Amino acid sequence: MTPLPATCRQLLLCLAADGEATCARLQRFERRPGGDWLAVGAAMPAMLGRAGLAWGRGLHAPVTGGLPDKREGDGRAPAGVFAITALFGDAAPDSAFARAAKLPYLHATPELKAIDDPASVHYNRIVDQSMIARPDWVSCEDMRRTDERYVVGAVVAHNAEAPLPGAGSCIFLHVWAAPGVPTAGCTALALADMSEIAGWLDGAAGPLLVQLPQAEYERLRAPWGLPIFAA
Repeated sequence: MTPLPATCRQLLLCLAADGEATCARLQRFERRPGGDWLAVGAAMPAMLGRAGLAWGRGLHAPVTGGLPDKREGDGRAPAGVFAITALFGDAAPDSAFARAAKLPYLHATPELKAIDDPASVHYNRIVDQSMIARPDWVSCEDMRRTDERYVVGAVVAHNAEAPLPGAGSCIFLHVWAAPGVPTAGCTALALADMSEIAGWLDGAAGPLLVQLPQAEYERLRAPWGLPIFAA
């Protein structure tokens, strides 16, 4: 059974050569209700986790074999099917970018934190620290950074409902450090490509990220109803 609901009309398909690869190609697709998937623009280079890919917790049924399961701190990006639920960035809430956003937008203030401590009740959540009376985490990620990694990005709903402690947290699409530099477990793109994706994503179109090594894509393409990645 396909994990892609009929309400999904936007798809990011990200394919890697194998489960250990740290680089990939990402292609956007759109479809009309009842129609076929159509590619949008050119495929984009993307960087994955420093250890490659691992099966994540998303909209797909649990998959066994081919890849390990995603774990906190394993340096692997999640493989599978995941909703894209929000945008974030440095732009102010009243900026043209934020006003034009077609997904919920999180302004990356110094108080905005992504909680990666499995023992916290806020695990795998982005919270405004100023609104938490008693922070219970010993580690977190600053969403306001001095580099450009989070100047614009999107939230990937991996291990989202309800989060399984230790199964991986804080997975984003964001700006890469440089071509060829892998991530700690996210999917990263050039600033221009990430900005283009952020402007294209539309919550009303139920956008999803499908991320797979080539062999798993070939095995799952038909049963999951995935488009052909011509790149």
